[in-house]
Amino acid sequence: MRPDSILTLSCPDRTGIVYRVSGLLFELGCNILDAQQFGDDESGRFFLRVHFDRAAEQSLGDVEARMATLAAEFGMDWQLHDARRRARLLVLVSKQGHCLNDLLFRAHSRQLQVDIAAVASNHEDFAALAGSYGVPFHHLPVNADNRAVQEQQIIDLVEREQIDLVVLARYMQILSPRLCEALAGRAINIHHSFLPSFKGAQPYHQAHARGVKIIGATAHYVTPDLDEGPIIEQDVARVDHAMTPRDLVRLGSDTESQVLARAVRRHVEHRILRNGHRTVVFR
Repeated sequence: MRPDSILTLSCPDRTGIVYRVSGLLFELGCNILDAQQFGDDESGRFFLRVHFDRAAEQSLGDVEARMATLAAEFGMDWQLHDARRRARLLVLVSKQGHCLNDLLFRAHSRQLQVDIAAVASNHEDFAALAGSYGVPFHHLPVNADNRAVQEQQIIDLVEREQIDLVVLARYMQILSPRLCEALAGRAINIHHSFLPSFKGAQPYHQAHARGVKIIGATAHYVTPDLDEGPIIEQDVARVDHAMTPRDLVRLGSDTESQVLARAVRRHVEHRILRNGHRTVVFR
C-alpha cells in the first residue's frame, strides 16, 4: 500500500498555485486523492489542502525538499504531514467529565484517529475513568500560590509525552499568557458559546431563568484573550418552555461533546488553516 500524506498551505493569492503544486506532485510520482482550496477576497490569501499518496520508494523528505523551493517562490506558509500518523493528545479536565468521557470512547473505538497519551486534572474525580481506558492520569492541583509551578508541570508533560494537541475538555482554569504561548496553535477549548450574557457559575440556570430558546457550544483555539481564539466549530440546540435547568445542562453537555469531537477531528486531520483571527476549515 502506498504511503499517503497531507499538504496544507496558504499564501498570497495569484494564478498558477494549484497548477504548480499538482505538477510538482506529478513529477514526484504522487497521486492526488483529495484536494480542497479557497481564495479569500478579504485577506487576499489562498488556502489549499491536498491529500496524496506517493510511491513506496519516495520519501516524505523528497517531497519536503521540492516543496521548500516552490514555497519560497510563492511565499507559502506550509506543512507536510504523514497521514497515517495518529496524533497524541493530552486532555485537561476539571469536575465536568462529559467531554472527557466522549473523547475517551471515540479514541478507544477508533472513531477518532488519535491516541490519548494522558489526562491531567486539578481534581481527582476522573482518575478511575481514565484508568478504565488504560490512560495515565495526572493530578495537578492548582491554586493562586502554585499556578506557575502547575503550568510548568503541564508544559513538561506535553514535552515528555510528545503531545500534538492539548484539549481543554471543560478545564475550568484560565491559562496564563505564558502557557497560551507555549501551546499556541495546538490547544483547543470548548465553552457555551450561545450564552454570552451568562457568565460565572451555573450559566444554564441563568439561561433558564431568562427563557432562552437556543443554547450552543463553540470550540476554538486557545489564546491569551479568554474565549476569543479563532473559532473551529459551533452548534446549537433548541430549547422550549418545558425544559428544566437540568434538561438544559444535559442538552448543553451533549452539544459541547459533539462540537469538541468535531473540532479535534478537523485538527488532527489537518483540515484547519489560520486566516488572521479566523479559520478556514475544509470538510
